[in-house]
Amino acid sequence: MSSLRLSLEILSSLILLSHSVKVFAAKWQSIRDKLEELNSGLIATENCQYSGQNTAVSGLASAILVTLNECYDLARRCVDLSYSGKLLMQSDLNVILTKLDRHVKDLSDMYTAGILSHGNALVVSKPGRGACRDDMRFYVRDLLTRMKVGDLGMKRQALVNLYEVVAEDEKYVKVMLEVDDVVNVLLNFLDSPDTEIQEESTKVVSVIAGFDSYKGVLTGAGAIAPLIRILECGSDLAKEGSVRCLKKLTENSDNSWSVSAHGGVTALLKICAGVDCKKELVGPACGVLRNLIGIEEIKRFVIEEGAISMFIKLARSKDEALQMIAIEFLQTVAFGDELIREIVIRDGGIRTLIRVVDPKWSYSLKSREIALRAIESLCFSSASAVKSLMNYGFVDQLMYYIRYGDVSVQELALKVAFRLSETSEEAKKAMGDAGFMPELVKFLNAKSFEVREMSAEALSGMVLLPKNRKRFVQDDRNIGLLLQLLNSEEEDSGSKRFLLSILISLTSCNSVKRKIVNSGYMENLEKLAQADVSDAKRLVKKLSTNRFRLMLSGIWHS
Repeated sequence: MSSLRLSLEILSSLILLSHSVKVFAAKWQSIRDKLEELNSGLIATENCQYSGQNTAVSGLASAILVTLNECYDLARRCVDLSYSGKLLMQSDLNVILTKLDRHVKDLSDMYTAGILSHGNALVVSKPGRGACRDDMRFYVRDLLTRMKVGDLGMKRQALVNLYEVVAEDEKYVKVMLEVDDVVNVLLNFLDSPDTEIQEESTKVVSVIAGFDSYKGVLTGAGAIAPLIRILECGSDLAKEGSVRCLKKLTENSDNSWSVSAHGGVTALLKICAGVDCKKELVGPACGVLRNLIGIEEIKRFVIEEGAISMFIKLARSKDEALQMIAIEFLQTVAFGDELIREIVIRDGGIRTLIRVVDPKWSYSLKSREIALRAIESLCFSSASAVKSLMNYGFVDQLMYYIRYGDVSVQELALKVAFRLSETSEEAKKAMGDAGFMPELVKFLNAKSFEVREMSAEALSGMVLLPKNRKRFVQDDRNIGLLLQLLNSEEEDSGSKRFLLSILISLTSCNSVKRKIVNSGYMENLEKLAQADVSDAKRLVKKLSTNRFRLMLSGIWHS
């Protein structure tokens, strides 16, 4: 029997024996890890071409056999507690661990030097579902050994197999990170000149980065620098894996500075600006930048590098996924910053958003919702922006969605309309001309408290304009509905406040006063006044003046 085959047999029984050792537990765990690594390496070596005829391999196998016999003797003495002293045994265990580590490195050097070449190397079978942790750990360690000592083909296959198990079962991620040196090997592979190895390693690292508890392991081991180097000069597939990984890592703002320090912001902007870049790459790159701009200094740098015009251009993309990401980025970068909002508006942001909202264009419901939210966020604090919105026909677009939109976009359009009505008298007038008031009246009966209150508040502002008041009172049903809702015991106090405000504004017209007095609801209005509702008191007082005093005699006593 060859030294190589004998070594494998002794290794198998030695690993089994090591589990019976109860003393020096930490040291024996380290030795067992190294034995498993050596075992995987020797299995691969046995199946490499011409290994049996190679003197270097034979010599190494003989040396390994000697070390394994020494280790077996130490294991037996530890199991039997037949050693002469703890200090001496600890020293012997340290020596044997060093020898095992040396053998693993020698195997790796042989592959690197080309002494061994991968033929039909046998790969340890992947454990089945529900396998115990020891089996999973042995499989991962076997893959690690192949990544460390194998030729290019073996390394590639080991990475493919590793990605397969960690993507399928998250338990493997924890098991993998318990195996020494896995992270360092993976991060070294990120700088590999071999494209396939680089691509496969980014996929594995990206899986690890998806777990909050393991992100620190990656960043602590120095993952960010090689990931950014891939963005600068890696293949498209490697860049995709890298940028997905960075997106996950930068969800923690502590990592943002590290990305910036290694030139990541510039690399990401270059990707987003690249006309030839694939959407699978641009989308996540935009996502990373959106994470990074939470840091004020990074945000300023991004703006100085022309990111606003770049993202406005992306917001015009035919690809809706990129379009939505770009709009959300613009909304995020301008949030709470009037100067940046003005840049977005100046560089054509309003026209771009209006196009997405325009019903004439075939955009998805999600895109329209995102664009409406961006308009609300970006435009209503600027008089010039509101004017531009109205010039571009935004009021009519809102009216379309309030009348015909699906429920989600309809409620959003109502919210935006409410915000628009607060901006200026010109906006209130334009909304009145567009027919908003009858639609808002319909929403006063909505199930949603928020919808009822927004509609009532918007109406209360709009009827402050004489032209809008005239329109409102032309429909006799409007006054009756307001009084009916005011009488409802279920109606919330917030809406009642605005309903009373609307009625107070309308009572500047005598015909409205007569309608209210003759409505049959005056007794209920009096109850509200007696309950010390200030607007109700104001309303009853207005109705009890001049020629209406006789009609209300006895109802009101101030």
